[in-house]
Amino acid sequence: MVPEFLLQLRDWISQPWPWWVAGPMIALIMFILLFFGKEFGMSANLRVMCAADGADDVADFFKFDWQSQSWNLLVALGAVFGGYLAAHYFTNGEPTAHITSQAVESVRQYTYFADRIPENGPVPLVPDFLDWPALFTLRGAFIILGGGFLVGFGARYAGGCTSGHAISGMSALQLGSLVAVIGFFLGGLFMTYFIFPLIF
Repeated sequence: MVPEFLLQLRDWISQPWPWWVAGPMIALIMFILLFFGKEFGMSANLRVMCAADGADDVADFFKFDWQSQSWNLLVALGAVFGGYLAAHYFTNGEPTAHITSQAVESVRQYTYFADRIPENGPVPLVPDFLDWPALFTLRGAFIILGGGFLVGFGARYAGGCTSGHAISGMSALQLGSLVAVIGFFLGGLFMTYFIFPLIF
């Protein structure tokens, strides 16, 4: 039998946390990384994994001391396993997205989403239009594969992903990261207000 205090701890962790908890925690982690001369970024792990698997024999881009970046792989693994644990053990049996009713209503105005997102009730973490069966439809393949390609291309072209530039790069006061983040936001706004309505 699970002790009562562990159940209470699980319920406390499972609740949505406000921004003023996550923000200072991210700031503390960035301070520690900068103090030890480290730079954080999720997409950098793809380069590390390719280099570790011998990709440096194929392209000069992968010729670097990947072992000095192996600590970053632990961050990526922590994100994967942390997400798995959160989804399976800290959701009270119902993995749902905690978003405002205004956000739900703004998305439901598009015909494609009107019947897929419930008007009242929990919103699933993975909507059906992004789930595995959607990959075998024309629209789903376009969204999932096309979006994945653009994210990968953008991260490589910009020299880092959103976490690398917006969190790590800007914490180090890098001008290039500021330019990249401005580009991220402008691209997101353009997608939301111009391309998104055309697709859906």
